[in-house]
Amino acid sequence: QLVESGGGLVESGGSLRLSCVVSGFASGFTLDDFAIGWFRQAPGKEREVVSCITRSDGSTYYADSVKGRFTMSRENAKNTVNLQMNSLKPEDTAVYFCNAEVNYTSGIKNYWGQGTQVTVSS
Repeated sequence: QLVESGGGLVESGGSLRLSCVVSGFASGFTLDDFAIGWFRQAPGKEREVVSCITRSDGSTYYADSVKGRFTMSRENAKNTVNLQMNSLKPEDTAVYFCNAEVNYTSGIKNYWGQGTQVTVSS
């Protein structure tokens, strides 16, 4: 189960911190075993990847549109992945979704959160 929080309304240039709590995964697995991604979907547009962190070495990837402004981090003790968003722009307005993928012995499982709305006013 994935639960996002932290969305809201902010003025252009402001900041927000999104969090995604990962729970209910199989015994013996930790957050390090998950590849985690943040996606967003604006009205009338397709869902796009914003940032992701790998399961192997924790490397992070950022879309060009957010590079230098967004930072993704993992808090293993809290089973939480954060997305710090600075210098927000109106074009960052979207519903932000957390996605997690894990390779269980039974196969790869992929999960989505319910999404959290981010609105940036100009």
